[in-house]
Amino acid sequence: MQARHYPPGPDQANPHVYLFGTCVIDLFMPEAGLDAVRLLEREGLTVHFPRGQSCCGQPAYSSGNPEQARAVARAQLDLFAQPWPVIVPSGSCAGMMRHHWPTLFDDDPRAAAQARELSERVYELSEFLLHVLHVDFSEVRQQPDEQVVLHTSCGARREMGTRAHGVALLDVLPGVTRVEHAHESECCGFGGTFSLKHDDISGAMVSDKIAAACATGCERLVSADCGCLLNIGHAARRQGAPLQVEHLASFLWRRVGATA
Repeated sequence: MQARHYPPGPDQANPHVYLFGTCVIDLFMPEAGLDAVRLLEREGLTVHFPRGQSCCGQPAYSSGNPEQARAVARAQLDLFAQPWPVIVPSGSCAGMMRHHWPTLFDDDPRAAAQARELSERVYELSEFLLHVLHVDFSEVRQQPDEQVVLHTSCGARREMGTRAHGVALLDVLPGVTRVEHAHESECCGFGGTFSLKHDDISGAMVSDKIAAACATGCERLVSADCGCLLNIGHAARRQGAPLQVEHLASFLWRRVGATA
């Protein structure tokens, strides 16, 4: 992952951003998307949500179907026409848009230039909060103490450095203790279509993840990727494991929203 150069702060004269909500948040965890909006609005930004957006195309792309991924991406290139940051509450989706959308259009110079320009404005939510908005959660009102474990999706960790952003935000929250677990760097077994094609392997991987999280004594797992949360949360419920899951945006808002 290449080092990224960040602007010194939001454009005070034009404090607008787009939200790319992701299909998983839209269908399964809409509250996480709303909490992302609330966090951005807390910092004085106006958030725009283009209604025509859908999927980032990652499932097709990672399954070896670039034509389908290109069609999905092409349908959305014109939706983010203003030169505003595009905030994505998912590290893996942000990675797809930032690093892979430009490569989908090698045979279409106009679309490739459009995708490259857009990709430079894509930020994962916690990355944007930390490195562009420079949020300060250290002074928020004290709430009941809480211990959590953090999970970062494989793509988010590799392509967007999302684990470091999540760690930095969680570690300054008053009353929150982040506990490392033994399988933190390992995949939860979701992997998009991997969990459908290799369900036995996926099931074993998520069981290891849940066991490691529960071994810490924590009862809550936080992640910035909804696909992983759906996988881990569903498996934990089926196993009867004492582990709740929560999107990072919702966790942050729950802890800081009272001071908004």
